[in-house]
Amino acid sequence: MNKAKIVMFIFSLAALLSMISIGYAIATESVVTIIASIIALCAVMGLGFRMKKKFREKGLL
Repeated sequence: MNKAKIVMFIFSLAALLSMISIGYAIATESVVTIIASIIALCAVMGLGFRMKKKFREKGLL
């Protein structure tokens, strides 16, 4: 497994944890945590897709 795939795995794991935190925040009825989790999910997904594009352009994926 090359470094690019490991980095993409870390991004996908971070996105998964952000999704889990949204569910947890809904269960605890914390509006601030829900909003923070959604923002974190958008940021992680955006960075992940941007990184994937860079890896694809360099031919690492």
